[in-house]
Amino acid sequence: MPLALADPGLRVNGTIVRARRRTGSVRPPEWVIAAFFVYAAAMAMILPVAADLRNRVLVSNLAVILVGALLIHGDRERRSVALGIIRDWLPLGLVLLAYREMGWFALPHHGHALESYWVTWDRLVLRGGARAAIEALGPLVPSILEIAYALVYALAPFSLAVLYLYRRRDQVDRFLFVFTLGILLCYAQFPLWPSQPPRLLFFGQDVPSSDTVFRRFNWWMLGGCGIHTSVFPSAHVGAALAAAFGMRKALPDHKWVSRFLFAMASLIAVATVYGRYHYLADALAGFLMAVAADRIGSLAGIRAVTLRSMTP
Repeated sequence: MPLALADPGLRVNGTIVRARRRTGSVRPPEWVIAAFFVYAAAMAMILPVAADLRNRVLVSNLAVILVGALLIHGDRERRSVALGIIRDWLPLGLVLLAYREMGWFALPHHGHALESYWVTWDRLVLRGGARAAIEALGPLVPSILEIAYALVYALAPFSLAVLYLYRRRDQVDRFLFVFTLGILLCYAQFPLWPSQPPRLLFFGQDVPSSDTVFRRFNWWMLGGCGIHTSVFPSAHVGAALAAAFGMRKALPDHKWVSRFLFAMASLIAVATVYGRYHYLADALAGFLMAVAADRIGSLAGIRAVTLRSMTP
């Protein structure tokens, strides 16, 4: 019985091909998320954090795994479209929880040897002509960079929505595997590299000349929603680039999507350094995490659906 990848309901040589999603199994991105929350629970036991924080992490992560198991079981028993859609979108919410948990692990950070080393490379690049080139047209390019930086939070929902619009829900797992792996590889390292962003540690140094409304919005977002554990690797860069790699795999027939996402990832990478949100080293590390996720996705050979030929 031949296997093929195609759209659900596609007619091939007079034969109807129907997609059969393996609803009763754990999806590849769900394995990635489960592994991260197990890792976070282990870190809560290892790091010198308060007992109430340790208990909060353990209870939260156990709840995540139990809810996931219930969803998988319900999907196996009911084969419900609604449950399948919940499983498509739930990873995006769990990524936010993973980010908050890494913030809970923030420990007192007094030495700044890493940041002092990293900032020397930033100064070399920014003072060597990069900042002047970005500001050559006044506030135009800085505003574009700040807008791109703010839109990083929308790239994953945008990607899922595009897959739905193109009727390619069968490719959701392929996208989510690369995206979740890329961003969670960044998050997992935050407790290992305690550091502060240059906008705070080196306040007023090498800052953009234009204080646009978009920059003020990003400062407000980071002040209210940001964590203070680490900035290495840059999850902004890792997430944006992983989304682009994931969509290149999931939607190769519509290249404009991945090209748009790669362009956004490039703008975000520049914005992180120019806006002093991250060091250049953070951006490069985020890039490497996304590349690693893309390569692992290729080696894993994620196939979203198995299709079975059926005679009418």
